[in-house]
Amino acid sequence: MGQDTFDKGMKLRKQVLGADYVEKSMAAADDFSRPMQELSTEYCWGYVWNRPGLELRERSIINIAMISALNRPHELKIHVKGAIRNGCTKEEIREVLFQVAIYAGVPAGVPITVGRYGS
Repeated sequence: MGQDTFDKGMKLRKQVLGADYVEKSMAAADDFSRPMQELSTEYCWGYVWNRPGLELRERSIINIAMISALNRPHELKIHVKGAIRNGCTKEEIREVLFQVAIYAGVPAGVPITVGRYGS
């Protein structure tokens, strides 16, 4: 793909997740973890998140559902904040988590009851 895709990915990643978070992640990367940061930035953010067909808000809703179902709380927390940046309301996020709880199991929906996300 190349540098252009990476650059687009970095721009969008910072927009959605917050520049501070992304810059800390990139700065903390070492020789072992840097390739994964680069892969995520280029392919996830540069290629997939920048594709036409879905709005950023819709992509955030999908991510919250998948990340919840996969029980990835660290990723869920940052993506909930990103979803709010992308225009999702806390009420919509709560409804996504209810939907996850029904189809992926109630423990996957627990964040809505402990109030750790979206604040």
